[in-house]
Amino acid sequence: MGSSNTALTDDDSDSATKTDSDSATKTDSDSDSATETDEEFRNRYDTCIFREDEKVLAYHSRFIYLAKVLKCEKRSTGWHYFVHYLGWKKNWDEWVGVDRLMKFTDENVQKKEALNKKLMEESMGEFRTSKRGTAHVSLRNPKGGRGKRQKNDSICKAVPSNISEKLVKIHIPLTLKKQLINDCEFITHLGKLVKLPRTPNVEDILKMYIDYRYEKDNMVSDSVREIFKGICAYFDKILPSVLLYRSEWRQYTDIVNEFVFPSKAYGAEHLLRLFVKLPELLMRAYIEQGTLLELQQNLVDLLKFMQKNQNALFLSTYHVAEDVETSSNKHDN
Repeated sequence: MGSSNTALTDDDSDSATKTDSDSATKTDSDSDSATETDEEFRNRYDTCIFREDEKVLAYHSRFIYLAKVLKCEKRSTGWHYFVHYLGWKKNWDEWVGVDRLMKFTDENVQKKEALNKKLMEESMGEFRTSKRGTAHVSLRNPKGGRGKRQKNDSICKAVPSNISEKLVKIHIPLTLKKQLINDCEFITHLGKLVKLPRTPNVEDILKMYIDYRYEKDNMVSDSVREIFKGICAYFDKILPSVLLYRSEWRQYTDIVNEFVFPSKAYGAEHLLRLFVKLPELLMRAYIEQGTLLELQQNLVDLLKFMQKNQNALFLSTYHVAEDVETSSNKHDN
């Protein structure tokens, strides 16, 4: 816009001279208006839009989180803000530019909920889709014996007609859902891996839970013990085919040479993934409805135990393997 006001050439000088004073005044006014617009832009860029202790919405990777501004700092590239993500550990605190933040308004909150819901569904869909087939494994009957045998103990048989009645609903607490989202982000977008072997491992966690139940109830029934023995064995058999992202396969082949059973090498991160897959896997298993309900109650209680001890059981940062790091850097470049 400003260039059109200064585009008069020598050939135009006569017409410019003939322009009356009102037109000249108008031309000067247009030039001032353009200058003011530029100044307004610079002022808006230089202005500290957010204040300390202000509640905001912040982008992290692709998701939007509730955050709080702790510090404001003006740099050569503009204002930057040190934010704390509400509900997350302080080691996630970071400096971000103004392009990463939004005002905490009803409209932006709705945007946050819609985007996060969409990304969560995409993440779960990516995880639920197994590209390596379905595991052929058996699940012990929680009452102590073997489940009804067909020709083999595979759960990959025809889906029963009453499948909707057998669907096991496992409610995953919100903080553990966030853990799943971070798990997906670390591995699929940041090129990181869970450093193995894990301590505590899956076997340790299930033993810790049994001890917790004993202290709470002064007893643990044989059926409960059998359930978690079955879960541990189930984890060992389905992990390579159902619970791993593609980028984790090489790590699995390396670690399995040292640890025969995955439950001795993997930890809470992969155990939690099992809860995402269990509903669709169990509805294919030939297990009585009453047994499924008992199983569901125990699994939900185990999730509550994992939520209560989340800081002790889960990693806050993941490991970058050399080959993964190289691949990631090439992709970024």
